[in-house]
Amino acid sequence: MAASSRGLSTMQFDFKLRVAPLNVVPLPKSHVLELAPSKRRKLCFDFADRVRLESGSIRCCCSDSVTPIRRTSGPGNGGDKNEERRFDTKKNPHIHRVRVQASPAAMPFASPPSFPKQEKYFPRCIPRNSGPQSRDTPPKRDTGIANEKDWGISLLNENVNESGTNEDGSTWYRESGEELGENGYRCRWTRMGGQSHDGSSEWKETWWEKSDWTGYKELGVEKSGRNSEGDSWWETWQENLHQDEWSNIARIERSAQKQAKSGTENAGWYEKWWEKYDAKGWTEKGAHKYGRLNEQSWWEKWGEHYDGRGSVLKWTDKWAETELGTKWGDKWEERFFKGIGSRHGETWHVSPSSERWSRTWGEEHFGNGKVHKYGNSTTGESWDIVVDEETYYEAEPHYGWADVVGDSTQLLSIEPPERPPGVFPNIDFGSPLSPEANDDSPQDLPPSQ
Repeated sequence: MAASSRGLSTMQFDFKLRVAPLNVVPLPKSHVLELAPSKRRKLCFDFADRVRLESGSIRCCCSDSVTPIRRTSGPGNGGDKNEERRFDTKKNPHIHRVRVQASPAAMPFASPPSFPKQEKYFPRCIPRNSGPQSRDTPPKRDTGIANEKDWGISLLNENVNESGTNEDGSTWYRESGEELGENGYRCRWTRMGGQSHDGSSEWKETWWEKSDWTGYKELGVEKSGRNSEGDSWWETWQENLHQDEWSNIARIERSAQKQAKSGTENAGWYEKWWEKYDAKGWTEKGAHKYGRLNEQSWWEKWGEHYDGRGSVLKWTDKWAETELGTKWGDKWEERFFKGIGSRHGETWHVSPSSERWSRTWGEEHFGNGKVHKYGNSTTGESWDIVVDEETYYEAEPHYGWADVVGDSTQLLSIEPPERPPGVFPNIDFGSPLSPEANDDSPQDLPPSQ
């Protein structure tokens, strides 16, 4: 098993929501908006990723005009292939085509998919006396944490409180302000949104930047929306710069949460991503994911930890199940330091009759070209050999401190209020919560196993 493999389960759902626009059309290459009539578009959920069951593979397709979607590899994925899929949109978008193809063997998970590039979000803070653009684009799955330049955060420099009505009866509002607090805390924010004339669809966005006398800086965005069919989505992204209380080393942390739900089916997905970096090369990355399409559900968790001195820990745990009782999963872990380390993992499957199959495996790398490989399965197979094999592992993250600093120019450019002479900040030395201890998955989604 490759050291960088971290694919999703084959039970994946590519979830694309479309909300009928509120007759607001942006010029292609400008931040100036014009109001113009536009055709209403139907919403479509695309669940085109393959679901492998015990006896075959099922593909669910959804329609709209033929539109290619290309996936490319991205941070934390390890996938090196591009996938292009086409959706036929000339048919009824509410009719799903299901194609069943026989599979000679049960494959718990397919090869790691790659990430589509995050679409660019242009600034919504446009000249006064014109309404903000309608948001009809929900978050995409598996995009990870987008860079700040892809969000286009542009805060207003003055307090604004305005609203308006478009020609079709839809309404919009825009607000901005500033909040001050202890330790020189300062928060500049802009909030905007709108809804259709009958209130059946709406969208909302909030952007902010925060700073204080300790040197803390933060950028953030929260977006949400829903349409007349009950489909809804929500996402938030933020990055911050602060100085570690114990080591006095500068750190940058980024996180994102995304969720989308269907109003007509028992379907939805949720993702939580985090990345942490410091100036000494220490790096931590991870993600928790969940998805459901009617009777099928999947979960995935993975993490990476680099100590900046050559020690690396990587792990993945993913599993899936159906309401018929079929369950399958795959997990592995690797620990290395200067070419010496180990890998081990397990692949398992449970049938509807509760019959369990599993295969466990392990590798010991001695750093001298010798590798001890061993394993066994419930069907009686086993192996225990020593082979000559060059050990490969990634001692440094492919995206590290230098990269995140280069992509955080807007965060670093935040100007905090000046600290008065003789005034010192109050620093809280409490123990921070780890991502696992602060797992705030949606309450309306089933818990992972």
